[in-house]
Amino acid sequence: MYLNFIGLAAATATFLGIWTGHVLVRKMEYRSTSLILPTICFALVGLFLGFCSFLSISPTTSAVLGILSMTALWDSYEFSRQQKRVVKGYAPANPQNPRHARILEKHKSAITLDLLKRNPIGREVNPEEAVVLATAKVKAQ
Repeated sequence: MYLNFIGLAAATATFLGIWTGHVLVRKMEYRSTSLILPTICFALVGLFLGFCSFLSISPTTSAVLGILSMTALWDSYEFSRQQKRVVKGYAPANPQNPRHARILEKHKSAITLDLLKRNPIGREVNPEEAVVLATAKVKAQ
């Protein structure tokens, strides 16, 4: 019996690539004073991994590198989308970051509170309720 591990390797690469990319984009966008460098770095890593995928002899390695390549390329685009989330107040702004300080000055919708760090209550909440719930959790700590 022949076991084919390409699917398992591809699924693992997809999960780990998306998870790592999500975390890195959020953290780097929060801390970076300019989005040009991280965007270019992620795009170059994505292109490099894609090139390596073409050169790989192993189908499993090629699949994993191809998936990680596309994930890195998408994450390079996600930096601008994450900044738009900060402007809309969907993601927290960092007042110590000069880029975010300008966003906080210019856009009243931008907030410093992370609305995802709240206890779930089992129903959809409006933005005002989310602020109250997140603030209550911050005060309790």
